[in-house]
Amino acid sequence: MNHDAEQQLPTASVSYPQAQSAKAFVTALTHADAATRQRAEDRVRGWRAVLSGMADGSLNVGSRTPVADLPAWVTPEVLRGGFATGAASAGGPLQAYEIEAARRAGVPAERRSLFEYCLTEPGLARLGALLDSGRYEVTVPEEAALLTVAWLVRAGEVTAAVELVATIEPFGNRLRFTPRPCDAPAPDPVAVHRRTVAEVGASLARRRPNAAIETQREALAVWQPFGDELLAHWLRTAGQGRILDRAPDTSWHRRGAELLYRYRELAAEHTRCTKHRNPKENLAILRGALEETLAGRALDARSLGLLRHAVDSMVRRRGLPGSDRHAALRERQAVHAALPSHHAFAQLVLRRACELPQDMGAADVAPLVAPVREQEHRDTGLPEGAPVPAALCHVVEAASSAPIGVLVERGVVPSAEVLAELVPQLVAGTTAQAYADEPLRTLAAAHYRAFRNRRSLLLLNVQRQVRLEELPWARALATQHREGAAEESAHTTLRQLGELAVQGFPGTILPNPLIRELAVLAGQAELGAPLVEELAADIFMGTFTPKFLAAARVAGELLAGTLYERYYGIDYTAVRNLAVLEAGEGLLRRGGARTSPGFAKLCAARAGTTGGGWSVAANGKVIEQAQILTTHNLATLVHRVGVAPAPGWDDLARRAFHAVCRLVARVHGNPRPLSTVKDAAYAWRQMLFCLSLCPPDVQRAFLARLEEETVRHPAHVAARLAPAMAGLRLVADGGSFAADGTGSGTADGASVPRRFLGWTTGRHWMRDEPS
Repeated sequence: MNHDAEQQLPTASVSYPQAQSAKAFVTALTHADAATRQRAEDRVRGWRAVLSGMADGSLNVGSRTPVADLPAWVTPEVLRGGFATGAASAGGPLQAYEIEAARRAGVPAERRSLFEYCLTEPGLARLGALLDSGRYEVTVPEEAALLTVAWLVRAGEVTAAVELVATIEPFGNRLRFTPRPCDAPAPDPVAVHRRTVAEVGASLARRRPNAAIETQREALAVWQPFGDELLAHWLRTAGQGRILDRAPDTSWHRRGAELLYRYRELAAEHTRCTKHRNPKENLAILRGALEETLAGRALDARSLGLLRHAVDSMVRRRGLPGSDRHAALRERQAVHAALPSHHAFAQLVLRRACELPQDMGAADVAPLVAPVREQEHRDTGLPEGAPVPAALCHVVEAASSAPIGVLVERGVVPSAEVLAELVPQLVAGTTAQAYADEPLRTLAAAHYRAFRNRRSLLLLNVQRQVRLEELPWARALATQHREGAAEESAHTTLRQLGELAVQGFPGTILPNPLIRELAVLAGQAELGAPLVEELAADIFMGTFTPKFLAAARVAGELLAGTLYERYYGIDYTAVRNLAVLEAGEGLLRRGGARTSPGFAKLCAARAGTTGGGWSVAANGKVIEQAQILTTHNLATLVHRVGVAPAPGWDDLARRAFHAVCRLVARVHGNPRPLSTVKDAAYAWRQMLFCLSLCPPDVQRAFLARLEEETVRHPAHVAARLAPAMAGLRLVADGGSFAADGTGSGTADGASVPRRFLGWTTGRHWMRDEPS
């Protein structure tokens, strides 16, 4: 029976790697940019390695140890979707700094020799000096291993160092266990940045002149003036206002030949604008007629008619060359053509950025985007005092290094997803505060940042990602040298980050990377705060870990009897009883429970999917019910962490409703609106949570203002939201929904109250075009 059950466990499909490989292959063949083609070729090789490993059994995709000969602590190379290629991120050819280290040590340029040298007395001394300087970069966790050994030896923990070496020694010939030295000191633990100066510089260097703008500039600066000269030349033949009424003289022919010679030079040098080659364009007509005339061929009636029409239209549109009207137009166009390009400004800002340290952010980006200085004007030709375009300022601001709250206020952090990218920098510093030794703090922070760059694996069967404490060098430090006085600091940072996320983006659920960082802080603060991730509907297997039920119990402690509980039809007393029951049962099992069958059954029953077949939409309905029961971490942050946003919950509810309206507006005319509807329903849930924490009088005032808020948006937004608004008023007035999520409404059905949910296995009512 056990064998049969194991055979039925789900496995990863090859269809996704095959599709990704084909997509990358097409890009590698067809993309115009050489660098993009090269990156696509690298992806093709990676996906082929995935498919080959899945075929021959050397890869077990879906396992936390997907590569047969690599333990869980080795960082695997992972492609999109969580597929491991079979390679180790710390493997591959020797890097330049390793070759230089081997040269200085006088050992062969190979990893085994370098590994063994680092364990000698001179090698440990060099590692110790690197530790004290803090001037190194850990890009993958393995690069912190031998620095940890050096620190343990120096601290007198020789036994721990020997045990660590014994663990990593079998991989000493394959993986790099030393960091890359750098010139920059350790980063400020309080300040964070989205991009380093080097990354911003690379972005600026990749900018190329805008083809359309440069084509327009060429037309204004080159071809329009040349067209004026051709026009003036033909006007010399006009008698009573008609071209060629007067016979051209010798000087006319000589000047015409000069114009044609200059045309050929201009056409060879200025190749962006091609309108002058179009035989239907006025300039081409004038030039063609001139070529025929100078060749001694008389113009036929059609060609003469085209010539006269072209001259008349040019004069009628712009005036005679040299007239006040014509001169004013050309002056305006010349000013426009002389405006410096964004590319020229990008090169100037890049020049400025090269003078700053490259491996960190910039505390002050103002000098990078200041107006053009006098010396820069002489060097580049850019107008003195000209401002840097706003688009380039936006690129440079990504390198701003400041406290994370300041970056949110400045708009440098525009979303919860971007916030999640930055939080590891801050959490790294907080985590490192647990150590008293300053070099060890620097090492711990660098290692944490590298670990958070480790890409997640595709995991099945309720497996969990590798944790920091599972890495041998991290475990050696965690068990012996943590100070144990970091709870208060972790709690403070957790509360600040929680408030920043909830207050900054009230209409967005917390992204998984941010949740992982908050969970680390919650564990350090020992708050008993269960934080749960958003589950992927396409690989959901119908089970939840026990922390989901724990989070739902916390939500019940906060929200029992509130508008939130009534709107979603939750019985939080039953949730609490289920948590007590499963906690007791878990104590009877060795090692506790890995899943919460009661919570899974509750979510499936609420979603109406019990006994149904498998589908992504059905999975989504079950996952959404789990998010509703747990509030997707909002209740935990408020009730256990103590999050209390300064603007007040009514302000957050109002802003969350704005997010709802903004998302619903995108449904109109959208052929694939389901993901937008889902996000709108999640924002609606966030609004309900915030509103439920407000006093009753504030709730009534808020609901009274909702109609006024919707009129600020297109009419179809109010029409689509009408059922949800009616449902909210129904519950606020003491009513409730039926089992299908509807309530009694108006006779025409336009405002039948509905509970607003995102997932459905049928057609969502919000997709219907409003009448």
